[in-house]
Amino acid sequence: MKTLLFIIASLVSIVSFAQKPHHYLLVRQDTTDQQKFGYVFINQRGDTITRLDTAKYYVCFSDTIQYFAIVGIKGKSGWWAIDKNEKPLFKVYNTSSGEPSPDGLREGMIRIVNDSGKIGFANYKGEIVIKPQFEAASSFYKGKALIGKKCNEKLWCCEGENEDKHYIIECKQAGYINKRGQVLSISNATFEQVQKKIGWKSEYDE
Repeated sequence: MKTLLFIIASLVSIVSFAQKPHHYLLVRQDTTDQQKFGYVFINQRGDTITRLDTAKYYVCFSDTIQYFAIVGIKGKSGWWAIDKNEKPLFKVYNTSSGEPSPDGLREGMIRIVNDSGKIGFANYKGEIVIKPQFEAASSFYKGKALIGKKCNEKLWCCEGENEDKHYIIECKQAGYINKRGQVLSISNATFEQVQKKIGWKSEYDE
């Protein structure tokens, strides 16, 4: 049985998440760390819509938002999508083990995770459209996303006691889904074989 080497590349830390340009909010950060509100959501007229209290939030990864922002919430692990009223919508998938790299929108879809680490998808409006259920999943490309089953996390780099640890996911089965979450194929094929079969490309290959 062949093993799928499922490597998911990291994204830059501060991104706009490619949300649609109309009716967006700007996110302003207090870089002095002197204010009670570390991030402020402002509309295009300059009106303040939401203030993120530093007692609750420690980072905001979005610089513009339409329906949601990606933030770090004190006391909660990982990254969370919140709407303009600060309602948590879902937990965002982190693309690179060992460093902060929340997933971004691609083809209007963003990867999300549940408490068990299973992966699903939400759309650009912040609506969960595919419930978390996959052990491994790529972003969407031309309406298809790669998935893996029977997966294990493996140390990729580095083994030194004081070095940052980075991991990859190895899966014994690979396949792909459509934007409705339907599994179109799953077999003992390798990641590379499935990728070639459907012509899937990563963000960095386009």
